[in-house]
Amino acid sequence: MRRFGTPPRPGIRYIERPGAYAVIRQGDRLLVTEQSAPRPEIQLPGGGIDPGETPLEALHRESLEETGWRLRVVRRMGVYQRFTYMPEYDLWARKICHVFLCRPGLELGPPSEPGHRALWMEGARAVSLLASEGDAYFAAHALR
Repeated sequence: MRRFGTPPRPGIRYIERPGAYAVIRQGDRLLVTEQSAPRPEIQLPGGGIDPGETPLEALHRESLEETGWRLRVVRRMGVYQRFTYMPEYDLWARKICHVFLCRPGLELGPPSEPGHRALWMEGARAVSLLASEGDAYFAAHALR
């Protein structure tokens, strides 16, 4: 599986954290989420897959929570891994990121997840601001 970002650090025990993420494209724009804490970041909407959830169920739930939009999934783009510290959970994680190309569906309202704001951005700008190298890779691929 392709890895983006820093390699795992020796002596650290990483907890596997599967997640599902959406590249939401409309024309040359992408819908991203700005997360304010623990540090401001531009991210693809998505997040962890809860026990008993499929990647697609998690994708729809997380994207709605973080953007306020329903999605129409076009296709699965791929999967990648990254090794990172997650301060909000106080753990080192091996994140397994399932990425899906999506179109916006219905906007239901503002994000329900505290500290998130949905932003429509010109695609190339969004790619340049995404905090995760893997997210940027898949977003750039979706814009080709």
